[in-house]
Amino acid sequence: MPTEPLTDGVRRAVQPRWLTDEEQRAWRAYIRLAQLLMRQLDRDLNPFGLSMHDYEILVELSEAPLRRMRMTELADRTAQSRSRLSHQVNRMEAKGLVSRENCEGDKRGTFAVLTKHGEATISEVAPHHVASVRRHFIDQLGSLELTTLTGAYEPVLAELLLTRERD
Repeated sequence: MPTEPLTDGVRRAVQPRWLTDEEQRAWRAYIRLAQLLMRQLDRDLNPFGLSMHDYEILVELSEAPLRRMRMTELADRTAQSRSRLSHQVNRMEAKGLVSRENCEGDKRGTFAVLTKHGEATISEVAPHHVASVRRHFIDQLGSLELTTLTGAYEPVLAELLLTRERD
């Protein structure tokens, strides 16, 4: 059972606030949607030899100044552990999509850098990926629904990012 610290240092059991039927339905719909949508987008990238993780890294690097980003920042931007990102970048390096460069003045720091092949790949794949996002997500919703989702998700995302910074 979850506990919470009290000012006297003694932990007390906290009763869970169980989800209502409506909350449970919303939560499960969101989880299932997120899983199935990511799986479908991943499947649609497969013919290009990419995964969603590959694509996400290519996007971040293509939008970064000088097409490069510190590995620690890239890990944060893609919500991956540093270890997982390192393995992912190793695979992408083997495909010639990215390279690594040392950070001048910081012997421990490393940049992930988008290669020319990586730039060509994102340019080729992006139109297909956007069509997939439209087909499987955007076109399933109306303008009001998109506005409502954005308004609902942005505060949750902001809070999660703050929590992540504190941890």
